[in-house]
Amino acid sequence: MGAGIGTSPALHSEVHEPEGGSTLRPVLALHGFASSTEMNWQSTGWISALTGAGRRVITVDLPGHGRSGAPEERENYAPSRIRAQLLELLSAAGVRPLADGDASSGVDVVGYSLGSRLAWELGAAAPELVHRMVLGGPGAGDPLADFDLDGARQFLANGTPLADPVSADLLRMAQLVPSNNLDALLTLVEAIKEEPFSPEAAVPSMPLLLVAGELDELAVSAPQLAALNGQADLLLLPGRRHANAVTSRAFKNAAVDFLGGAKPAG
Repeated sequence: MGAGIGTSPALHSEVHEPEGGSTLRPVLALHGFASSTEMNWQSTGWISALTGAGRRVITVDLPGHGRSGAPEERENYAPSRIRAQLLELLSAAGVRPLADGDASSGVDVVGYSLGSRLAWELGAAAPELVHRMVLGGPGAGDPLADFDLDGARQFLANGTPLADPVSADLLRMAQLVPSNNLDALLTLVEAIKEEPFSPEAAVPSMPLLLVAGELDELAVSAPQLAALNGQADLLLLPGRRHANAVTSRAFKNAAVDFLGGAKPAG
C-alpha cells in the first residue's frame, strides 16, 4: 500500500515508492472505466514492475471508482475537472516542470482505456510537465460518449436488453465488480457526453507508446492517434482483447523500456 497524497476528497491517490527510493521522475498511472488502481495496476503487477524498475508510482482512483468518493454533482466527473485535479495532485506530489539534464523533473504517464483518453488530454495541456506517455487500449473514438444511457437505465430497471453491443459490454464490465457504484459510473458517462473526446483538438507533443490487443475492437483507431502525434510507437499484443491486454508481461516490459529503466524481473 502506498502513502496517500490527500489533495482532493473526490480523488483517492497514493504514492508507491521503490525500495531504496528513486532519483527518476515519477510515473502517474490512470486506470480505465469501471476499474480502479487495485484492479488495473496493483493486482496485475504494474506497480511492482514500475517500482522494481526504480520508478515512484502515483496512482489515482477516478471519481466514483475504487477508494475515491462518488459525488452527486455531474461537474465532478467532467474530464476537464478531473484533469485540473490531476494537475493539483502532481503539484502536491512534488512534480516539477521538466528541465534539461534533470532526470527527476516532470512526470511520465501510463494510462489504460479511459485513462489513456485522460492522459492524452493531460499531456496536451501540460507539455511542460509530461515527459513521455504509454497509452493502453487507446482509440480516436469515444465509446463512453456514444454509450446508450437510456438503454442502460432501462436494462437496470427492468432487464430490457441493450441493443448497442458496445454499451452492453461496458455495462456488463461495470456490473462484474460488486463494489462499483453504477449510479456514479452513469453520472460519469453523462459528464463525458458533455465533453466528448476530440483527440485532434489538442495533441500531445511528447513521445508516445500506444499499446493494444490485436483483437481489441475499441482500439482499432489507435493508428489515427499515432498519426496525429507523429512520433508514436504502436505495439499490438497477439491474441489480446481490451479486457486482458493490461495483464500482458510484454506490455509491462515495453512500457518500462519506453519510459527508461531496467526490465522488471519475472
